[in-house]
Amino acid sequence: MVSVINSIDTSHEDMIHDAQLDYYGTKLATCSSDRSIKIFDVKGGQQTLITELRGHDGPVWQLAWAHPMFGNLIASCSYDRKVIIWKETNGSWGKLYEYQNHDSSVNSVNFAPHEFGLLLACGSSDGSISIISSTGDGTWDAKKIPNAHSIGCNAVSWAPPINPGDLLDPSGRHQPIKQLVSGGCDNLVKIWKEEDGQWKEDQKLEGHSDWVRDVAWAPSIGLPKSIIASCSQVCIGLPKSIIASCSQDLRVIIWTNDGNGWTQKVLNKFNDVIWHLSWSITGNILATSGGDNKVSLWKETLNGNWVCISDVNKGQGQISDGQRSLS
Repeated sequence: MVSVINSIDTSHEDMIHDAQLDYYGTKLATCSSDRSIKIFDVKGGQQTLITELRGHDGPVWQLAWAHPMFGNLIASCSYDRKVIIWKETNGSWGKLYEYQNHDSSVNSVNFAPHEFGLLLACGSSDGSISIISSTGDGTWDAKKIPNAHSIGCNAVSWAPPINPGDLLDPSGRHQPIKQLVSGGCDNLVKIWKEEDGQWKEDQKLEGHSDWVRDVAWAPSIGLPKSIIASCSQVCIGLPKSIIASCSQDLRVIIWTNDGNGWTQKVLNKFNDVIWHLSWSITGNILATSGGDNKVSLWKETLNGNWVCISDVNKGQGQISDGQRSLS
């Protein structure tokens, strides 16, 4: 059973577009069409407004926390075409870096796994993806993937730094490759890979019939997804990479690669648009949220089907009848 344990009155003056907890789950950041970002301390079941950040000239669409090894950093993107990285120093928040090299709204920001350094991917309505990086010496560099998606890019998500199956091969021969997935207004999901310092298209996944609103690459702990443990045996299956995508076509698709190419399976066709996807930290549960004001949780069964294990609507957690399975 999943239920809402707390609600926060943010006092935003317009629609809230994103809410993100930091690495430790003790700070919550929200952003809104009122052009502001608010950061709350949410420890001990209480919430206290820490700061309100203003620097954007349009609705703020999305936020992303960096790993704490880089300090308290959060990135924001906006309709005003800007990406701002904010930093807390001695209890005071301010701008650390501002990126203004997009020609249209920046719709998505996502920090890379910390193993790759301080890297931020940004997807824009101008169709391009920017990769912003810093070595920590105060200088910033940016690379751009031009024409990543015709009409526009709506979402970006990094691949995990551990390749599936790495823990079964401790030799360290397989170095993780920088990869990210993007979704766009061309109805496509694309996978990008860095080779010799340049970003190149690695895969083009076709399956949606309308704009792709969000993409999420499942985390990996280095073990195959299909490890089954019991008192008497351990069965090890093939390692898999998994990506989830949602679209204006009302569908969520699960893309799977077990080493023999990407395959797709429709998780579900919903009654309303699904806007956002999020994986659990171990990558075995997918949360979806959409226009019907519901959050639903999905889990893969041992036979490879996905079932809805919970719907959260209006503050109540409810196990769905019969645990709906995809056909």
